[in-house]
Amino acid sequence: MSVIKPSPFWKRVGAVLHSIRFRLVLWYSVILAIVLVVFSLFVYINQVRDIHGDSQFRLERKMAALEVGVTVTPNGLLVPPGVLQDTDVLVFLGPTGEVLASHGPLPAQSVVQLAARAEQESEHNRTPVGGITAWMEGGSSPQANYIFVTVPILGMSGRGGLVILGSPADPYGLVNKLLFTLIAGSLLTLVIALLGGYWLADRAMRPVHTITQTARSIGETDLSRRLNMKSKDELGELADTFDGMLGRLQAAFERQRQFVADASHELRTPLTIVNLETSRALAARRSADDYQHALTVIRSENDFMTSLVNDLLMLARMDAGQTMIEKEPVDLSDVAVETVERLNSLAARKGVRLETGDLPEARLSGDRQYLIQMVSNLVENGIKYTDGEDKWVRIETGAADGSTWVRVSDNGPGIPPEHIPHLFERFYRIDKSRTRMDEQEGETQSPTGSGLGLSIVQWIARSHGGEVRVDSVPGSGTSFEVRFKTD
Repeated sequence: MSVIKPSPFWKRVGAVLHSIRFRLVLWYSVILAIVLVVFSLFVYINQVRDIHGDSQFRLERKMAALEVGVTVTPNGLLVPPGVLQDTDVLVFLGPTGEVLASHGPLPAQSVVQLAARAEQESEHNRTPVGGITAWMEGGSSPQANYIFVTVPILGMSGRGGLVILGSPADPYGLVNKLLFTLIAGSLLTLVIALLGGYWLADRAMRPVHTITQTARSIGETDLSRRLNMKSKDELGELADTFDGMLGRLQAAFERQRQFVADASHELRTPLTIVNLETSRALAARRSADDYQHALTVIRSENDFMTSLVNDLLMLARMDAGQTMIEKEPVDLSDVAVETVERLNSLAARKGVRLETGDLPEARLSGDRQYLIQMVSNLVENGIKYTDGEDKWVRIETGAADGSTWVRVSDNGPGIPPEHIPHLFERFYRIDKSRTRMDEQEGETQSPTGSGLGLSIVQWIARSHGGEVRVDSVPGSGTSFEVRFKTD
C-alpha cells in the first residue's frame, strides 16, 4: 500500500502554521479583534444614542413651533412653511381617539394604527414635564425608523386630544454609514495587523532561526562555531548562553579526547612491557632468576595498571556525580598520623625519611577515607619525587582564622614555575620524555606515575570546600597545602 507524501508546499504551510511566530500573530490578532469589536460597539451605541437624541430634540422644537402656528380646517392642516419636512408626520386626535387631521407620507390605515399606538404610549409613558411622550417606531430599514412625540390637548371639558409629531430617526442614513465604516475599518486594521505582525514576528524570531541553523550544522567534530550576536535583548542573551554552552561542550570534548588518548598511552606502555617480558621468557629456556625477574616486572606492571584503572574509575565516578561524600567530624592531625603509619614502610624502602611537624588539633566536617586518600596521594607524590642523600617528606596540620589546613613538604628538586598551573591536569608530567620503559630498564632517576594523583587530590579538596596551594622553588623542594574553611 503506497503512502501519499505531502508536497513541499503543504509542508511549508504546515511549518508556518505550527511556528511560534504564527501563533504570536494569531493571538495578537485575536486580542486586537476583541479590542476593535468592543471599541466599535461603544462608538456605535453612543453615536446611535446621540443621533436619536438630536432627532428627538428637533421634534420637540418643531412641536413648540407648531403649537402656535398650525391650524386645523375642514380641508386639513395649515402648517407654517419651513416647519415640517416632506418626511415628517403630524396627526391630530380628538378626545375619543378619532383622527381629526393628518399630514405626511403615511396612508390612512397607518395613521389609524399610529393613533392607537400614540394613545397607548401617552397613557403609560407620559413624562411629568409638559406631558410629552417620545417613542420609536421601527421599519424595514434604518431610514424607516421613526421617532414620535405626543402632546396632549386639553379641551373645555377637561378631556382633549393628542398631537402626534414624527420624523425619521436617521434621515441621512448616518447609522448605516457608521456601521459600514466601523466594519470596513476593523477588517482593514486586522488585515494590516496580520501582515505587519507576521513581518515583525519574523524579524523578531530571525535570531532563533539562526540559532537553529547553527545548532543543526554543529557536530561533535565542529564545535568551534559561534553565533556572536551583538544584540542586547533576550534573544541576544540566549545566543550568548548558547555560545557559552558550545564553549563548555568544546572544552569537554577536548578533555575527553585528551583523556582517552592519555589513558590509551598509559595502558599501552605497561602492556608493551608485559608483552616484552613474556616474549623473552618464552623465547628460550632461561634460569630461575630470569623467570623470577620477568614475573616481578609483570607483577609490577599489573599493579601499575590496576592502580591506573582504579584511579580512572574513581575520576569517572567523580565526573558523573556518583561519588557520595559522607561528612562527619574529622581531625586532620589524626588523618596525618594514620597516613604516616600507612606509608612509613614505603618511604623506608625508597630511602626517604617520613616525619611529622606540628600536629595540633584541626577539625572539620568531611569524609575520613577520602581525606586519608588525599593526604596519602600528596605524601606518595613527595616520596616519589624526592632525591638526594638526605631525603625527607614532612606532614603538618594547623587551624587558624576560621580555617584548617594540612601541609606536605619535601626537599626534592622543586617544580619549575611554568609547570605549576598544569600540575592538576590529568596525565600531566613535568618530564614528558620519560616513560615506564625507562624505569624498567634502570633509568629510575626520573620516576613516573599515572599523572592522576594530584587530580584526585584537587577533586577531594574541592568537594570539601577546600583549596590546594603549591609553593615550590627549583632546587629547594615543594610544599602542597590544602586549606579548608570551617566557619
